[in-house]
Amino acid sequence: MAVLRASPLLPQSLSPSSTCRSVTAAALAARAAPPAPLPPSSRGVKTGIHDRARKRLLARRTSGGRKGVPCLPTEKEVGVTGGGEEQENDEEYLVRESGWGVRRMGRVGEEMRRVALVQAEAFHVPVALFNDFFFNFFKAEVLSALIYRVRNSPLNRYACLVAEAAKAASRMSMAPFENIVGVVDCTVQDEDDILKHLKGADEYLYVSGIAVLPSFRRRKVGTALLKACEALALQWRHRFMALRAYEDDDSARGLYAKAGYRVVSRDPDWVTWVGRRRRVLMIKELPVHDHQMEQQ
Repeated sequence: MAVLRASPLLPQSLSPSSTCRSVTAAALAARAAPPAPLPPSSRGVKTGIHDRARKRLLARRTSGGRKGVPCLPTEKEVGVTGGGEEQENDEEYLVRESGWGVRRMGRVGEEMRRVALVQAEAFHVPVALFNDFFFNFFKAEVLSALIYRVRNSPLNRYACLVAEAAKAASRMSMAPFENIVGVVDCTVQDEDDILKHLKGADEYLYVSGIAVLPSFRRRKVGTALLKACEALALQWRHRFMALRAYEDDDSARGLYAKAGYRVVSRDPDWVTWVGRRRRVLMIKELPVHDHQMEQQ
């Protein structure tokens, strides 16, 4: 999941969207207007010269008078689709691991609903009565929260990563959104309770909402998601990563410990008095130096 930025050649006073509108209007006006008649003195004598002049003038108008300046769509125009094209090329993957490819979620309705389904199946607690009703209600809440984060977070502060089969044959057998089997949220944060454990850092990448469909667990999907989070942290130039896990969830804690995370703190004892499960805070420092971070 690449960010489309405006070309550095554009002047600061003009946005890409305003340049596109002015260029398009000028091009349409130039095409609609009838060609001006040649002066009597030049008719039949220098017609080729005037034709070439008009072509050069039209070329300058359709390019906004700036050679080489593309007419770029704004982030708002491409944001709802995540860049438009389906991300199927290997270059779109942050990592490839054990046959899984992990990329940023496309901002399209069906894909976002699939992400909400994966997270709902992972975190919903079944109930004895009306379980289907409560599951659908919970899934709707997950989708609503996802839409809110996507709409209100800068592209370099939040990302939802999705894991899918990296083989082309597997991707072609289903619709693109149906290939998603695991998801994870990555958010840049600066909470003091976590920063006090991160020497010299003012921000960190927080990993949350990691979920894998039940039928795909223990198949290295979680490992691929965690490695993609690290790749994203390097792209965004963050040295530290943090996450929370339930203290009694040995499987999840074992996965995180194997990935290099270590426990630095725990929830206070009183959280169990109000019926909540106790959590542990785990952090990981990426093994890079300052000059390596600058090269990312």
